[in-house]
Amino acid sequence: MKRLVLSIALLSSPLTAWADCASRHQQAMSCAEGMRWDAQANACVPVSTS
Repeated sequence: MKRLVLSIALLSSPLTAWADCASRHQQAMSCAEGMRWDAQANACVPVSTS
């Protein structure tokens, strides 16, 4: 039983990481025109023209 639980946990961890990564990339591409993705703020921010 322990082996089954461990196997499921090990097999599902790459899927969890992929899903997290995929959702972050999708957010980065959804900023409006004149905005860019700021990873530190975790949000779209205006593009500065200075």
